Amino acid sequence: MIKILFVCHGNICRSPMAEFIMKHMVERAGLTDEIYVESAATSTEELGNDIHSGTRRKLIQMGIPFEKRHARQVTRSDCSKFDYISVMDENNMRNLKRITGDNGKERFFKLLDFTDRAGEDIADPWYTGNFDETYSDIEEGCRGMLKMLTDRLNPSYAD
Repeated sequence: MIKILFVCHGNICRSPMAEFIMKHMVERAGLTDEIYVESAATSTEELGNDIHSGTRRKLIQMGIPFEKRHARQVTRSDCSKFDYISVMDENNMRNLKRITGDNGKERFFKLLDFTDRAGEDIADPWYTGNFDETYSDIEEGCRGMLKMLTDRLNPSYAD
């Protein structure tokens, strides 16, 4: 099983949005037995809190199922549990490396690295208020990541 962890600052906006978008895509692709998805934060500010109301509204608008959850912080042990740890921006990457001591850095990626926009950040809607743009960027990143994983799982079907 391939295990993915999405990481953002507080684990209430971007990373849970990515978690639920990817879970939905994985389910639609019939890969729930092959791909596991979770999310976490680099900070402790929102620990225990559910997803942001703006994220919740956007997921409902787009027909993406989600469930009540509690923000958690990424741990050093996540590096050995997850095959891909995908952050939303450069600050998340820096904080992830600080928390993990670079342990498992070969598994660290920005979500848009799976698109033609490699290296770009996904803006934090906590500050921008633009959940539409964030959703669009995350969906693009998840599509690219799922294509890469699907090609990896089924190499004979790769383009």
